[in-house]
Amino acid sequence: LLQSTLRRIRAEHEITYPRAALVKACINRSIRFKNPNEKEELKVSLDENNMNIGYRLGRLFAALEKIQEDANGASTIRDRFGSASSTPSIIFGNLMRLSNHHLAKLEKEKKGLFVIRKRLVGEIVDGVEAKISFPAHLTLENQGRFAVGYYHQMQDFYTKKTE
Repeated sequence: LLQSTLRRIRAEHEITYPRAALVKACINRSIRFKNPNEKEELKVSLDENNMNIGYRLGRLFAALEKIQEDANGASTIRDRFGSASSTPSIIFGNLMRLSNHHLAKLEKEKKGLFVIRKRLVGEIVDGVEAKISFPAHLTLENQGRFAVGYYHQMQDFYTKKTE
């Protein structure tokens, strides 16, 4: 079920609420099966303390997509979702370089947004252990965590902040 859902997400380049919920349920059930004392690994909404590499990279991909969208008015990196979730070492180097150009454009045109997006990328990347670079491959469960992390981060962009 997890594999079929991830295949559908890759094919359509879209993560809907039902798909994200299904992936989350599959992963949480697998965790409960392996360790009955553990209730859930993936929460209902964005979990900034989740240090899983798949979840972090999903959040990072969403942040990079949002930076591109803010700078250009549209995003084209979503087409790379499938390869970013399965082989991050190949994709994320280029995406990080590309994001520097988009951030430079934001810095010139929208200084406040530049600071917010740069800080977010820094927080996400700092959450990953320094000794770990982008992994060559992600397991099926980590690909699912990638999808859920991406979905949670994208939803957080459109959630009204109460600060």
